[in-house]
Amino acid sequence: MMIIRQFQPSDEKAVIELWRRCNLLRPQNDPHKDIARKLKMRPDLFLVGLLDEKIIASVMAGYDGHRGWLYYLGVDSAFQRRGYAREIIEHAENLLRQSGCCKINLQVRTSNKDVIEFYRRVGYVADDVLSMGKRLEHDSPQPPLA
Repeated sequence: MMIIRQFQPSDEKAVIELWRRCNLLRPQNDPHKDIARKLKMRPDLFLVGLLDEKIIASVMAGYDGHRGWLYYLGVDSAFQRRGYAREIIEHAENLLRQSGCCKINLQVRTSNKDVIEFYRRVGYVADDVLSMGKRLEHDSPQPPLA
């Protein structure tokens, strides 16, 4: 049974390695800075999933009082297709619902067909919107993790 708990600073190395294995890291985002930023705003919405004390899943959720968001959902490939992603998402959704959130948004790269299909299976639908962004801070590219 997977145990879901709030991220702890001592989890950082294992979580970043999980994100690397799940292909969630991008050169324009420093994962250490992303974690530090999250820990300043609703750290209770940053969750990890553990099996035998090993981190196998993560999700970072956010809530701005209007909409909720999911980021950095990842499940180690050795543990995929066992319901762990659904379980950690449901946990995050419940925390957002308790905060008064009535709708959750997320973004998936259009090329990631398997993940899009997964989100459809757990109840998410494509909104008729164009996602736009503007970087206010530019993280420097990070060297590959050893």
